[in-house]
Amino acid sequence: MMNHFRPGALLILGLLLVGCTNKPVKKKKAPIKRLSFTALKGITYYEVKRKFSNGLSFSEIGFQQEPSWIIQFKSNDSIMAYSPQNKIMQTFFLMYDHGDVYNFAKEWFRIKKISKDSLKFQRLQVNGKEIANDIRSDVNITYYSKDYIENTLHTTAEKLQRPSRADTIFVKALSDRSNRNPDNIDSAFAARKPVEFTPLSKIITVEKLSSVDVLSGKTEAYDYLYPRYKVVIQNAYKDFAYEFTAIVDQNGKIYLGKFWGEIPEYHEVRKKVLKGIIDVYLQNLLKTKPGTTLMIPHSSEITLQVVGKKSAK
Repeated sequence: MMNHFRPGALLILGLLLVGCTNKPVKKKKAPIKRLSFTALKGITYYEVKRKFSNGLSFSEIGFQQEPSWIIQFKSNDSIMAYSPQNKIMQTFFLMYDHGDVYNFAKEWFRIKKISKDSLKFQRLQVNGKEIANDIRSDVNITYYSKDYIENTLHTTAEKLQRPSRADTIFVKALSDRSNRNPDNIDSAFAARKPVEFTPLSKIITVEKLSSVDVLSGKTEAYDYLYPRYKVVIQNAYKDFAYEFTAIVDQNGKIYLGKFWGEIPEYHEVRKKVLKGIIDVYLQNLLKTKPGTTLMIPHSSEITLQVVGKKSAK
């Protein structure tokens, strides 16, 4: 007995066959090739801009991106970078990771553009094997070659590295806000040039402490972002040792900030004691110069370790 296809079945079969033959084929992405730096060998590049993606060099907490690097490619796998400490160009291995991500001088970068006149990098914060998706990786760096700076722009790297007009306007706005609320920690921001204390009496000494710790990742920026001071007072009313934060306003007046370690029910007592130390000792025995950013004075928060000694030793 002969089988007969129905017209409808033939139509469906035809559509299925067409659908199979016309199915789009996914194209494999070509692997990103490692960049070649051969054409750049021997060219000296100066870092002239280091900015966040919003085009500013300053953040709201007062952190400043400062251009300072000088680099020179030696080969496809080595690069020289200037060491401010040793005042010489040092050679580092240029390690290729993946895509356009490279590492040298213990820093990670995404190389976005290379030419004989300029380079554009994005500095990356890498934790483990993951690139941090936060402000620490939001750092865009521009280099110009020595020849381009001198013979095309007819200027110097130092002039190009200066903060922009937009930076000044931004810092001025932050300063105005902090100065309207001089005792408010939330309005204060880190001063690029921190508070300075000058003793007015021999019974008081001040030492600015350093927070730099290379092993834990605390760079020189910590010293102005989180300034700390040790104050020792001789002939105090009693022996004591307290640590607390303070806000220093644009006029050098000191306000009590945060403190800790006290029993909750004695919070108000501790607050009164610390305010007394500020008003009686610090305000009278120290000349206080407020912190400034781009020469603009403003409120900033500092940490004080204050030690009182009843009898001089």
